[in-house]
Amino acid sequence: MRIASIKIDGAEKAAIVAGDGLVLIETVNAAQNKIWSGDLLGLLANGELTELNAWYRNAGRSILDQLEAIPFGSARYAPLFRQPPKIWGIGANYIAKAEQMAVTPPDGEPICFMKPATSLIGPGDAIILPEQSNRVTAEAEIGIVIGATCKHVSEADAMNVIAGFAPTLDMTAQDIHARNPRFLGRAKCFDTFFSFGPHLVTPDECPVGEQWTVETVLNGKSAYKSDSTNMIYSIPFIVSYFSRMMTLQPGDVIMTGTPGSVPLSPNDIVECRIGGFEPLRNPVALA
Repeated sequence: MRIASIKIDGAEKAAIVAGDGLVLIETVNAAQNKIWSGDLLGLLANGELTELNAWYRNAGRSILDQLEAIPFGSARYAPLFRQPPKIWGIGANYIAKAEQMAVTPPDGEPICFMKPATSLIGPGDAIILPEQSNRVTAEAEIGIVIGATCKHVSEADAMNVIAGFAPTLDMTAQDIHARNPRFLGRAKCFDTFFSFGPHLVTPDECPVGEQWTVETVLNGKSAYKSDSTNMIYSIPFIVSYFSRMMTLQPGDVIMTGTPGSVPLSPNDIVECRIGGFEPLRNPVALA
């Protein structure tokens, strides 16, 4: 199942991706006598996404085709949800990227950082270049969305606590970070420095291995492309690693690293393309 948040009637509402467009959860509720949450974070926090996906895989897919849908061309995407409990990132997680940076993370100890919820934007929203920096870069990354409260998760069980995956863009003020490696968190915390969407894709619909490509695209041209087999730390490892440090909660987002970053200038368009996913695109503007 693929699910999005769209801007409609002054609100941001969850909708399932159907054949001809997006069907609001509230439309499904009315037709099927359900009471599922009308926003994606609510679906996650209340443990409803698993039930919704089971309905979709059973009879829901065909039922959606009979319900009123918002055409794809008319939909205005929002971030998948606002106020994630936590936003984490992994650095230098692709072999070629780590070699380019001359970074050798200690065994079992990935580089990691946090972003504030105020850094979050959605598809089509502008990335604002802050006046404090003259070199901002963007990186395309697979985003993990946690679907259950959990701690001390084993790698073998990690996929069971994942609600789904989404394209993300991670922005960094590289000149600030270059002044001192300890400034990594500061370099990544600015408003609009985390983009998230447009679709959350449940694990049962995700590709695997070399079929799961990750691509950073600038102004329509591919700058860096790799696949998930080139990750130093796998998705199950990443979830397990973070769960040993802290309790993970529904709606937590973990970015998994990038094959490469691109410098941003005003009027650029930067994209995260993941094989089999709807691309995430954002324009760039000055503060």
